[in-house]
Amino acid sequence: MKILFLGSIVGKSGKEAVARVLPSLKVEEKIDFVIANGECAEKDGTGIKSEDVEELIEMGINCITSGEKIWRKKEIIGFLEGNPNTLLRPLNYPPGVPGLGSFVYEDKIGVINLLGRSFLANIDCPFRIGMDEIERIQKLAKIIIIDFHAQTTAEKQAFGWWVDGKVSAVLGTHTRVQTSDEKISPNGTGYLTDVGMTGVQDAILGMEKESYIEYFLKGIPMDFKATNGEGKLAGVILDIEDNTGKVKNIRRLTPR
Repeated sequence: MKILFLGSIVGKSGKEAVARVLPSLKVEEKIDFVIANGECAEKDGTGIKSEDVEELIEMGINCITSGEKIWRKKEIIGFLEGNPNTLLRPLNYPPGVPGLGSFVYEDKIGVINLLGRSFLANIDCPFRIGMDEIERIQKLAKIIIIDFHAQTTAEKQAFGWWVDGKVSAVLGTHTRVQTSDEKISPNGTGYLTDVGMTGVQDAILGMEKESYIEYFLKGIPMDFKATNGEGKLAGVILDIEDNTGKVKNIRRLTPR
């Protein structure tokens, strides 16, 4: 099984990059299943709307994961209630929050979306909640992919070691700068601290540079918006053994 995980899709330019690169990439690499973090796929890069989800699915993405920014566009709540398996929200929000944090797709591929707590959200523990869900999904699928959406590298690394051998891969998102520490852990779990970003690279996290610079100079809250320009696609390809769920090969895709 070959799975492609795309780094955070940011704004209109990010979606344009997916539309331009993904079709041929799927053919060239013989990709079976595509996952992408899309919490900032709306045109201004500050959330995601139902039409963004529909566009990304039409482009060939099978599962869209997210993070804390999924709630920026309030209309997405109704979409989550009616289409929970298309767009996942972090699993470790409290009971009663709309949507699903995990799902088992066709070909027995389980995807779990978790949100880190360091410098992010005061929510349920992703380690304990995550392990409970892993044990549940292991009964349904051999292949389990986790989007661990977190701010700190230490929290991502700790989680990766915590679940080594219990899932196929732990792939970090949120910081949008692709790391170069891809590996297969001793017990067969693929790991990458941050998958990177699909969007304009000549920017700050895909957003307008001027706003971020002014924010750091003055400390005054700013409205950050996705910048315009040519977007590039970044991600990681996993080659996974069907019968064991262990990763045979992990390869980063640098922005293209």
